[in-house]
Amino acid sequence: MSGVAYAGILTAALGSGLMAGVFFAFSAFVMDGLARLPALSGLTAMQSINRAATSPLILAALFGTTLVCIGLAVWAVAIGKGEASVGWVASGSGLYLIGGLGVTVARNVPMNEALAKVDPGRHPEAGAHWENYLARWTAWNHVRTVASLGASVLLIVAGTRA
Repeated sequence: MSGVAYAGILTAALGSGLMAGVFFAFSAFVMDGLARLPALSGLTAMQSINRAATSPLILAALFGTTLVCIGLAVWAVAIGKGEASVGWVASGSGLYLIGGLGVTVARNVPMNEALAKVDPGRHPEAGAHWENYLARWTAWNHVRTVASLGASVLLIVAGTRA
């Protein structure tokens, strides 16, 4: 295995682990803390969190890991045949791309965008919207937490087999 492929495996393992930690924090206590607030306060706080979540550091971790996983998936299919770690690399990269990034883009971000349009002072259904959002968003966040953590584990195993 080349040094570049090995460095990619380590980078993707760390990146997916980092994102798993971010997602885990929301699943473990952030969403529960927001749920304990009055509905309109929780909604407003989450809107603020969602704006802050588009920071360059979070986006770099999310999409940087994505780019490395795409590169590793291409390596696994095109170049890595015969390597002991190829199955682990492909599985870890795929799990992050589908379960980490895919769920984020297909589920959590659209819910965040819909929540951003809710004006708590002008929408009488804002509280109900928040309760629905809270349950659905958190469930999908659990999925991306487990997927990102699983990807990190698979990529760590791949690194030990390199």
